Amino acid sequence: MIGEIGLAALWLAAALAVLQLSAGALSVWSGTDSEIAGLTRPAAILQGGLVAIAFGALLWVFAITDLSVKLVAMNSHTMKPLIFKLSGAWGNHEGSMLLWVTVMALAGGLIAAVERRLPERTMQATLAAQGFVALGFYAFLLLSSNPFERLAQPALEGLGLNPLLQDIGLALHPPTLYFGYVGLSVAFSFAVGALVTKQVTPDFARAMRPWILGAWIFLTLGIAAGSYWAYYELGWGGYWFWDPVENASLMPWLAATALLHSASVLASRDALRVWTIMLGVVAFSMSMLGTFLVRSGILTSVHAFAVDPERGSFILFLLALYIGGALLLFALRAGSISEGERFSVASREGALVVNNVMLSAILAVVLLGTLYPLLTEAFDIRVSVGPPYFNPVSAIFLFPMLAVMAVGPLLRWRRDRWVRVSRELALTAALAVAAVILLAVVFGMALLPLLGLSFALALGIASFLPLKGRRLTRVPLATWGMVIAHFGIAVSLFGMASESAFSEERLAALAEGQQTSVGPWQIRLDAVEPIAGPNWTALSGRLQASYKGGSAIEIQPQSRNFWAPPQQTTESVLVTRWNGQLYAVMGGEGLDGRWQVRLWWKPFVTFIWYGGLLIALGGAVALVGRVRTDLKRRIAQRKIAARRREEEALL
Repeated sequence: MIGEIGLAALWLAAALAVLQLSAGALSVWSGTDSEIAGLTRPAAILQGGLVAIAFGALLWVFAITDLSVKLVAMNSHTMKPLIFKLSGAWGNHEGSMLLWVTVMALAGGLIAAVERRLPERTMQATLAAQGFVALGFYAFLLLSSNPFERLAQPALEGLGLNPLLQDIGLALHPPTLYFGYVGLSVAFSFAVGALVTKQVTPDFARAMRPWILGAWIFLTLGIAAGSYWAYYELGWGGYWFWDPVENASLMPWLAATALLHSASVLASRDALRVWTIMLGVVAFSMSMLGTFLVRSGILTSVHAFAVDPERGSFILFLLALYIGGALLLFALRAGSISEGERFSVASREGALVVNNVMLSAILAVVLLGTLYPLLTEAFDIRVSVGPPYFNPVSAIFLFPMLAVMAVGPLLRWRRDRWVRVSRELALTAALAVAAVILLAVVFGMALLPLLGLSFALALGIASFLPLKGRRLTRVPLATWGMVIAHFGIAVSLFGMASESAFSEERLAALAEGQQTSVGPWQIRLDAVEPIAGPNWTALSGRLQASYKGGSAIEIQPQSRNFWAPPQQTTESVLVTRWNGQLYAVMGGEGLDGRWQVRLWWKPFVTFIWYGGLLIALGGAVALVGRVRTDLKRRIAQRKIAARRREEEALL
């Protein structure tokens, strides 16, 4: 019964999406004073509530392990812990798409309920575009990916969720990414609405900016969570493999970063109008492309959902429909939209444009490297594209971007002179050069880690220069957010470069009582013991780990065997210190009775994720600051309008 309620709610939501699209489009065509214009906002709000009911129904059937629902039988098991039963609701194709639609519908309802800054005609066009996007996903769910499909006979037991996905990191990773993707769908709808009405104004950018910033924050958290999950769960010792599905989440983040800066310029200085519209389309395009890659079945990845190509074709059709239509509209309307106010190259706007160009170039590099193997495979030519391509080619654009990132916040809006900031520039450049020389002489490291550490130091210092000479208590929250986010990028870069330059690896075959070392750690294997969990058994190694001859701590990496579904996994152990992590993985037993143990010492690797958290924190601080500023502006405008009405009444 619960499943049928969820399915009915989905059908009703789809009907409301049709109403939202129709009412919005007709009101734009005939005028916002028509009676039908009053239906658009209620349709969007009710739609959000109905889809929330549908997703709640899906969570319920997973929580009670209703094995008459096909999706539950295929992705859950009665012996699973509750948290993984619930995360199983979105750990599959159908459930993840319902989560996507749920977040999208709630976002559309929130826009309809609270957004009042834009002209009503633009809002109607925006809501119509959001309804159009949602309608395609409703059709996809209801016609090809019904999450509430019943089995003719209830299963005796479920097949269980992929053991690699039975992890708290993967319970959080997909929802955060979907919040990001959906935020970009909102930005896309705003862009389409502004194109339709040709009203690309600072108010448009202010309305869109919180959604972009929120999407960017969630994408940052999602990418960081996914990276850390891959790092500790897969047992490979790496945090980023340039896997196509990893790239599918990185590309929207790159586009969203460029869009965020462009929208900020438009909101503050009424410039970069066409840039902002175009990036709004590109950012959502990357989200749709990522959805296609993950769900089309053309990729083999631990991250991908293996589904039939027909569903991939459906998503490809939606991608062509949404993005092709938006690009056609852009081509027809862009010529009638000016770029707004002019500015000098030596200005903050100029620096942001340069950074956007660099971000776009990196996006193109990642896009090409991701799609090229897929294109060649269509001609039976197998090509592998990995770090030897991505790292150096991306670095060509990354390091100039970091240099501009250090300088840009010091420049004034509109027009400035390089001489005014020459002192700060000279100091930052001197520190970077000194770091290069010192690291090259002392460590003799490779070029990319050398540049990474040097730029991390320079950017870390330059991040705080915008606070120079200012009373910290009077610095706007948006500025604090920028400082924190830029410093977070420096911290992450420092962690990446340190991990690349200083990591040590040791693969040892140990009998009980034997020891080995890696970096400053001494490791002794005491025993290997069988243990059992709720839905798995394991061989657990008892290792004694001593840092620089100090007191030993016991760590227990495991080799697990799940029976629902049958699969073997490695459970690594991480020992974290302020200056790095010991990473231990337990292997199998050799013919000579010794056990394979793989060890890494990774100096400062945790700074990668500390930096990611700082980047997201900076975004959150900026979001609070922007929302507060916008609220104050709207309150002031209302007071002025009320005062004018009072004066007119007196006259």
